[in-house]
Amino acid sequence: MNVVILGCGRVGAHLARTLAEEGHQVTVIDQDSSSFARLGGVFPGRMVVGIGIDEDVLRQAGIEQADAFVAVTNWDNTNVMAAQVAREIFGVRRVISRVYDPGREEIYRNLGLETICPTLWGVNRIRDILVGQM
Repeated sequence: MNVVILGCGRVGAHLARTLAEEGHQVTVIDQDSSSFARLGGVFPGRMVVGIGIDEDVLRQAGIEQADAFVAVTNWDNTNVMAAQVAREIFGVRRVISRVYDPGREEIYRNLGLETICPTLWGVNRIRDILVGQM
């Protein structure tokens, strides 16, 4: 699978390394080139410096050949905008966007975007642990 990942923070870097180790073609986009240090010295994928909502940056990252696009920057608006560009303009089949704000997550999911909300996941998991131990 050919995957483009926007954001090389902890989640983006770990996801990129994991997918690359499994044999997938991975390209990571980040606006800060020093973020690529999180990938380690032997990362076999591609790294592109730029803003992930810029169509030229996405083309440079190979978005036109991507099977999947994952947006995991620290900014909800950037993630959602980039996901919409990947899906609507470039026709990427599988697009996933991390959204921290639970209210926004529901809105974007209702618009047809596939979202992951770590805030809701964490709350639900903690509640399950607490309730399960009482």
